[in-house]
Amino acid sequence: MNIILLGPPGAGKGTQAQMLVESRDMIQLSTGDMLREAKASGSEMGKVVADVMARGDLVTDDIVIGLIREKLQGDKRGGFIFDGFPRTLAQADALAALLEEQGETLDAVVEMQVDDETLVKRIVGRAAEAAAAGQPVRADDNEDSVRHRLMEYYKKTAPLIGYYHAKGQLASVDGMGSMDEVKAAIADALDK
Repeated sequence: MNIILLGPPGAGKGTQAQMLVESRDMIQLSTGDMLREAKASGSEMGKVVADVMARGDLVTDDIVIGLIREKLQGDKRGGFIFDGFPRTLAQADALAALLEEQGETLDAVVEMQVDDETLVKRIVGRAAEAAAAGQPVRADDNEDSVRHRLMEYYKKTAPLIGYYHAKGQLASVDGMGSMDEVKAAIADALDK
């Protein structure tokens, strides 16, 4: 089973992806993790990624698709979870073409619906608790930055909700419950 987790920053996609890795033996494909791994690998693709990142440029969709292609050709276990990709309609089209080329399908897209105000309070509150405990905190986990990240999500990524709905692949779950409640809702959506 290959799935995409969609939702705004801080909705818990990474946490839920990890739970799916553990419960369903799936492979989480996080764009950030793949880029860091490629850069450290010293492979041809890794050298390209390192050069782009060293210049401070954004990694192109072609590079990310190339990294995903490499992963799809490896161990498949219980399927793949796309976490943080696609972020745009162009990336969604590129992913669809890649999956078809590799003989793979996209089985479900799970949208984690959250309330923006609650999400902002959750992220900023979590950052404050971590800072008070002396733990590392993302520099952009403040209210203004979180609101900016949400706006970017709605401008660029939210159109994917309609895109996948039109394809009959979208399932929406309430992302505001506890981790276990959201996990159960995702399991229900995937097992339909």
